[in-house]
Amino acid sequence: MEFRQLNTFVTVADLNSFTRAADILGYTQPTVTSQIQLLESELGVRLFERIRKNISLTHEGEKLLVYARQIVNLCEEAKNTVKDHPVPKGVVTIGAWESLCTTRIHSLLKEFYYKLPGIEIILKTVKSTEYEELLLDNQIDVAFCLDRMITASDFIVELAIPEPLALLVEPNHPLAKLPDVYPENIVNYLLILAEEGCSYRREIMTIFSDCGLAPDSIMEIESIQAMKQLAINGLGIIFLPKVAVEEELSKGQLVELNWRGPSFEFLTQVIYHEDKWMSPALQTLLNMTKELLPMQYC
Repeated sequence: MEFRQLNTFVTVADLNSFTRAADILGYTQPTVTSQIQLLESELGVRLFERIRKNISLTHEGEKLLVYARQIVNLCEEAKNTVKDHPVPKGVVTIGAWESLCTTRIHSLLKEFYYKLPGIEIILKTVKSTEYEELLLDNQIDVAFCLDRMITASDFIVELAIPEPLALLVEPNHPLAKLPDVYPENIVNYLLILAEEGCSYRREIMTIFSDCGLAPDSIMEIESIQAMKQLAINGLGIIFLPKVAVEEELSKGQLVELNWRGPSFEFLTQVIYHEDKWMSPALQTLLNMTKELLPMQYC
């Protein structure tokens, strides 16, 4: 196995595209294809499934990817030890909640791109049940999470900022007229919640359970935008990060219930694995995140 073959393999796996990998690496597409084929021939396995224009890692490819990343990272570390780059370069793979992608991260990445266009960013939308495994498997370099404080010993929490959550309804909903709202007030109404396993869905369900209550009806929706539209049309109650509904609140399409139940102690957190190699590109992203992200909460 040659380093360039492993580097090409990692790049194709990250971008899920032979064409984009060729552009990033400065190769022709036939060269990328040839390197992958030589690697497959040497190992005696298929690394990618190729169906029409779509590719995906095989089981053997997923196993190799873990080691290939480590080899590529060590080689980059060795190069950076003896040669300083005036402008950081490289690839950083981010995993983030959908709600953070659409509210917090987009402006951060825009600023990052303008200042450091030499760093390639790969942004993957992940569910709250996925980020730990993705970090452990080195499939993402850093995760932007929305959860209670993460205390797992395998992970470093680089940044943690309180993120307000809210229960919301359309203005004519019966609960909108109550001066105070408690868990027992909302269990008889339809709750429109994110998919099972979502961190803030777990939060509200835990509150009900602790109070000895169970909602009469739940509608599960994966799309935040769909959740908001259903609530605006009067179908039920939604529970989301307040930043995700700022526009609807300002337009009077939704109102926040005056919740008097147990508090929602959630934080937006930036985390990475404790053994993660801190490449110049990743370190630059983390430094800029610590500088810029808190400004959004002022």
